[in-house]
Amino acid sequence: MSTAPGPVRREGREKVTGAARYAAEHTPPGTVYAWPVPATVPRGRILSVDDAAAMAEPGALAVLTHENAPRLKDTEDRTLLVLQNDRVPHRGWYVALAVAETPEAARAMAAAVRIGYAAEEHDAELRDGHPRLYTPEEVNAGLPAVRERGDFDAAYARAAVRVDAAYSTPGLHNHPMEPHATTARWEDGRLVAYDSSQGSSTVQETLAGLFGMDKDLITVVSEHVGGGFGCKGTPRPQVVLAALAARHTCRPVKLALPRNQLVAVVGHRAPVLQRVRLGAGDDGVIDALAHEVITQTSTVRAFVEQAAAPSRAMYVSPHSRTTHRVVQLDVPSPSWMRAPGECPGMFALECAMDELAEAAGVDPVELRVRNDTSDEPDSGKPFSSRHLVECLREGARHFGWEGRDPRPRSRTEGRLLVGTGVASSYYPVFLMPSAAEARVSETGRYQVRVNATDIGTGARTVLAQIAAEVLGVAPERVAIEIGSSSLPCASVAGGSSGTGSWGWAVHKACTALTRAIDEHGGTVPPGGLAATADTADDIEEEPPHARAAFGAQFAEVAVDQDTGEVRVRRHLGVFAAGRILNARTARSQLVGGMIMGMGMALLEGSTMDLRYGDFAERDLASYHVPACADVRDVEAHWIDEHDPHLNPMGTKGIGEIGIVGAAAAVANAIRHATGVRVRDLPALPEKLLAGLG
Repeated sequence: MSTAPGPVRREGREKVTGAARYAAEHTPPGTVYAWPVPATVPRGRILSVDDAAAMAEPGALAVLTHENAPRLKDTEDRTLLVLQNDRVPHRGWYVALAVAETPEAARAMAAAVRIGYAAEEHDAELRDGHPRLYTPEEVNAGLPAVRERGDFDAAYARAAVRVDAAYSTPGLHNHPMEPHATTARWEDGRLVAYDSSQGSSTVQETLAGLFGMDKDLITVVSEHVGGGFGCKGTPRPQVVLAALAARHTCRPVKLALPRNQLVAVVGHRAPVLQRVRLGAGDDGVIDALAHEVITQTSTVRAFVEQAAAPSRAMYVSPHSRTTHRVVQLDVPSPSWMRAPGECPGMFALECAMDELAEAAGVDPVELRVRNDTSDEPDSGKPFSSRHLVECLREGARHFGWEGRDPRPRSRTEGRLLVGTGVASSYYPVFLMPSAAEARVSETGRYQVRVNATDIGTGARTVLAQIAAEVLGVAPERVAIEIGSSSLPCASVAGGSSGTGSWGWAVHKACTALTRAIDEHGGTVPPGGLAATADTADDIEEEPPHARAAFGAQFAEVAVDQDTGEVRVRRHLGVFAAGRILNARTARSQLVGGMIMGMGMALLEGSTMDLRYGDFAERDLASYHVPACADVRDVEAHWIDEHDPHLNPMGTKGIGEIGIVGAAAAVANAIRHATGVRVRDLPALPEKLLAGLG
């Protein structure tokens, strides 16, 4: 189980005292400010731009539009081709950018710009049976859209116990604490951008392509980032707009996107419609499994949530069908959000498992144990390590699951109905090539340089621990430099891959530095020593093992019979995620993910306004997330897991697994408490009241 807290965050003091500077807190001499103008039609063309009133504002400098903005080269990610033509693919698409001497003036300018449109018919409705639904070749993460094994139809038809249920999740939004922001300046043909990003190397390469420049002429700094949850995993429009405006005005430009504009331009989790069918024997062991997904993408860029992918890995399923279909709509472009695919997919699968347990008369924990597998069903590869059963057993013991009355509405406290639920967690292991440099001075001080990005996870702290362990010194003797494209190139902070990918490069560089010191007789010569490392050749394209982290989540809810209000009283997660390097930062990540999943279950949801093709809930006043009063007792633990098939540290990844399964555990607890099965998130009071009468 969990160990004592690890070292404290290295940058903690800087953050709480305000010394840590984020993208919008860099102000070079002569900085001016920008404010974007979003389109107000759901689809169409720009007919006219009237900026006379805007340019009459005090401090006005420029209004950039498709008519006067610098030209960009084409790119695969067309969400970045802003102000390049007169097309409006969806409401909220940026059609102009106001630039002024102060942020207040830029905002007033943006409000004064008048755009004339030729509106066109649009379609923003996701529905089963949409005539333009199609099956793509691949979905997110390069996975095949369709996989079939055995004969699902025949196996399902002969199954003694069957479940056939439809589930849906709405559009969800990342809403990191720090909005997307960039401060950009041009100097002698070079571009410097302070950007709120999960990977400055990726931003550098993208900007080089867009502006037709050598990437060595571009420096992107993302030293401190106030959260991302995936929506900063690829470059977003603000960095392009700031660079365009800085080039146009010949001044440094600062642009922080208004929060109520984020939902249309920085990506989101698309709504997902899912059908899960499970066919099992009387003992609950699955013989047939089908998981069919329908989702949406935009007309700008294709992004397909891989929600059926977890069903290819979780449980025994000799006969399986997993499919994805998607429709292009006139809506904002979806993108990564914490555990894309696994998060909505496991909600559906784990609720279906709860329904199967009920239909088969098997305890929900025992049902999952019976359907455990040592090999990944889809690939047939053995798991490098899989301790799901241990997580379920340990979680049940810690939670007090034994003796639970399985009957719905079997426990009451006055007008409160109390119930408990369980769900499994799963997230694959991703490892990406990265490079690092390790140095030692003749005075014995060490420095590690790697372009990792700390989005609030504690990356600096953990990388210093990895380096210190290899070097055989105290972590305090190791300085860590991260967050700039001028450093050795490293992968994006995404896919729970950071520690495994960057840490491998750091481990390799420090190992090489240790050898160099040994070759000098254990002493450091004048001028010091340095070693570099790159893991590009170390990461296997086709590893012999399936690699993933697993977990089990338990929730207890109390539901008010009169109001339908749901309170999560207890929420426990037990995880098997390889070696945990720092208990303090690990627990923070796991608990944060679990709370985010709780919000998905009870609060979060964004409504598509079909008239305008945009989301109605646009800020944190209308898009509800858990507050402190909603979070009562949340615990995260883990089991010791040794896995030699991952990387030199034996780590998997913990940034996303906490959210996976959390919503299902809460929904299953609601079912146990009330007898009402909520298959359409969030579980709002009005959805429960009809069944509580």
